[in-house]
Amino acid sequence: MSSDLGLHLLGKRRFLPLFVTQFLNAFNDNLFKNAMVLFVVYQVLSDEASETWFSALATALFILPFLTLSALSGQLADANDKAKIIRIVKGCEIAIMAVGAGGLIMGWLDILVMEAAIPLMLLALLAMGIHSTFFGPIKYAVLPQHLERREVLAGTGLVEAGTYLAILTGTIIAGVIAVQTAAVMCFVVALIGYVAGRQVPPAPPEEPGHRIDWNVFRSSVTLVRATMHIPRLFMAIIAISFFWTVGAVLFILFPPLVKNVLTSDKEVASLFLAIFSIGVSIGSIVINRLLKGEVSARYSAPSVIVMGVFIVLFHIVCQGWERTPDGTLLQFWDFFSHPDALPLIGCLLGIAISGGMFVVPLYAFLTTTVHKSEAARTVAANNIVNSFAMVIGSIISTGLSLLEMQTVDQLLLAAAMCLVSAWLGWKLHKVCDDGKIFEGHSLPEDV
Repeated sequence: MSSDLGLHLLGKRRFLPLFVTQFLNAFNDNLFKNAMVLFVVYQVLSDEASETWFSALATALFILPFLTLSALSGQLADANDKAKIIRIVKGCEIAIMAVGAGGLIMGWLDILVMEAAIPLMLLALLAMGIHSTFFGPIKYAVLPQHLERREVLAGTGLVEAGTYLAILTGTIIAGVIAVQTAAVMCFVVALIGYVAGRQVPPAPPEEPGHRIDWNVFRSSVTLVRATMHIPRLFMAIIAISFFWTVGAVLFILFPPLVKNVLTSDKEVASLFLAIFSIGVSIGSIVINRLLKGEVSARYSAPSVIVMGVFIVLFHIVCQGWERTPDGTLLQFWDFFSHPDALPLIGCLLGIAISGGMFVVPLYAFLTTTVHKSEAARTVAANNIVNSFAMVIGSIISTGLSLLEMQTVDQLLLAAAMCLVSAWLGWKLHKVCDDGKIFEGHSLPEDV
């Protein structure tokens, strides 16, 4: 079983340092983001619309760098030693977390909360988005370079599972510790992440001398246009984008939904985000077992249809939820005594597991359809399109909130997007000759 899941890779230096670095990166992103959002939603703001708006703003700020800088990050990763870039970006994380921690501490001390503390937090969140933009293409592009072809799917699954376990851990901790403790922890984790990143083995460029276009807007358009003409990549990227748009909408809605619809405290909001992460981790492992190492989209359409069904069921349970009297919130353990708590958690877990089964094989497509020397740019193109879709999702969610559409009803938007994802997954399976995939497509030389 360990061999099937690729767990033996965790004992290899060609994989473990990258895995640990990515784990700590995802952990810190989510510890900081959720500590900030939960602090603002539960201790600063006091109405559902503004809470949803702030949650959407935080999501959009973190995603925005992926939209604008991914092409540059992909070019740099393909043209330079990826291990060197990892060391640079992890060093920057230390400075970023110093600023973010300062904002959290100011918020805790109630010093200029609206005037300075929250702006500092949002600035650090934007900077963490930039940091993750430059790290993002590397974590997938290194895999085909350090692993054998038969290990790539397992390695991708482990990275995804580890990422979501890190999201889980960071999310849970953000909900149960004091904001000042979160501030200190974010800075310490950044230090540890830098040490781990220094252990990643060298990953020199496959084709040295690649020309870099420093115009981020032109390079973004050129890269996306060059990548999306390949049918397999087009279908995979669009399908992944719809998945992450659904995920972004759900993550935006969870804190205000838990507070105002389920009338529960921030520990429960953290639990919801954590359950989502657990489910995706389970789904990524399950799909690897089902496919037995083959890169295939045969389960993509059924998986995302099941995801949509669970979102609808989740909406129905939320609609019938019996709320507590005004001004009171269910504590963590009191939440579980609610008669609808277990059905709600079951629906949420179903959403996440089926989502993980849908998206993980699609990431494997991105790094096995093109030459290894183009993997980072392919992932970067994916990040650009994903980010654009997620920003649009955040804008739509914000607009619906400003139009006073109930948070719980916005869940149906996510369910509808699953239908589009299912169609794209089916088309991808057909385009790839019933799931068979091969290398051979190349990006144009000027990309």
